[in-house]
Amino acid sequence: MNNKQVFILGGYQTDFARNWGRENKHIAAMMREAYEGSIVATGIEPGQIDAAFVGNFAAELYCMQGHLGAFFVDFDPCFKGLPTMRFETACSASAVAVLSAIAYIQAGIYDLICVVGVEQMKTASPARGGEFLGTAAWYEKECKGIEFPFPKLFGKLGDEYDKRYGLDDKYLAKISDINYSNARNNPNAQTRDWFMNFEHANTPGKYNTTIGGRIKVTDCSQVTDGAVCLYLASADFAREYAKKRNLDIDRIPKILGWGHTTAPIEFAQKVADSARDEYVLPHTRQAILDAYRRAHITDCWDLDVIETHDCFTTSEYMAIDHFGLTEPGRSFEAIDDGVMEMGGRLPINPSGGLIGCGHPVGATGARQLLDAYKQVTETAQDYQVPDAKKVATLNIGGTATTNVCFVIGR
Repeated sequence: MNNKQVFILGGYQTDFARNWGRENKHIAAMMREAYEGSIVATGIEPGQIDAAFVGNFAAELYCMQGHLGAFFVDFDPCFKGLPTMRFETACSASAVAVLSAIAYIQAGIYDLICVVGVEQMKTASPARGGEFLGTAAWYEKECKGIEFPFPKLFGKLGDEYDKRYGLDDKYLAKISDINYSNARNNPNAQTRDWFMNFEHANTPGKYNTTIGGRIKVTDCSQVTDGAVCLYLASADFAREYAKKRNLDIDRIPKILGWGHTTAPIEFAQKVADSARDEYVLPHTRQAILDAYRRAHITDCWDLDVIETHDCFTTSEYMAIDHFGLTEPGRSFEAIDDGVMEMGGRLPINPSGGLIGCGHPVGATGARQLLDAYKQVTETAQDYQVPDAKKVATLNIGGTATTNVCFVIGR
């Protein structure tokens, strides 16, 4: 066995439909529930954990609380003195926490790392929360004084597609419809009990308000409170873990490949830089290609599932061609052909994605990996893709400024 391999041993996700402020609970309570649930789910003993890495975007703004890693020490008496640290790259915060955990494990420093992704967002009004989210872009230049700046910025992504290749908004409505439909099968999804269909998503107006440009309410991911806890392990630890539980180690998911790029923070600069490129966001494309290369896979058709960052329908429309399901600018073909639906050739977001499952910003990268783990171990229940062996995730921070792609499989 390659001792550089890093395994995922499972974890736990809180119910993304909950409002923790209404329950009068602190962000640390959310982290604690995710941790305690993960111990039950995996059977890991607290004393086996070597370090805890926390991914979070903006607890200082939403909760007036920083230094989140220190709260982990309170979760068990044996954690006093445990090394902890926090990571922040906007919406990809817990994905870079995972990247760092991989590096520590491959360096032989730690054998088992607990990664927690967390965000409590329902503490703020929609307008104030939108302003907080604006700090994931260049706030002074792109967001200051603009109501709901991020929908408008991602509306410009759709506008750029329209300019280069053409874009009928019915395809964005179909993306929304698919994600809401998938979320109905996910018991932790924020929108699992919501009504949504294509006709509603495709009809702007009184019941589907336009937020900015071509972005309507149904094109947006959710404002979500949530936490996810998962475990990354060395080959040595995974071998012993499997032996004690009479498991086949070859059926425990591992990180097969990863890609990580950073583009200029201003969206306009990204577009200008890609003017002569066939891909609208070439740095995102490169992160995906790097993950493919490290995983030794040829293209997207070596995958069984994709969990992608649909903070808005336009970002999923972008992901379709950037993953390679279609030629650049022709994402609509995969939508027309049903390729990305459950039962299609390559389902995207069986969990419901950010639109259906929810988007607690700092937890999303970890949530995607936990869902990848569930698919590969065939424990995703009603949203299981049959015989899923390889899953890719794409988690982006800001307007695709930080791009992190993983390939998970067995």
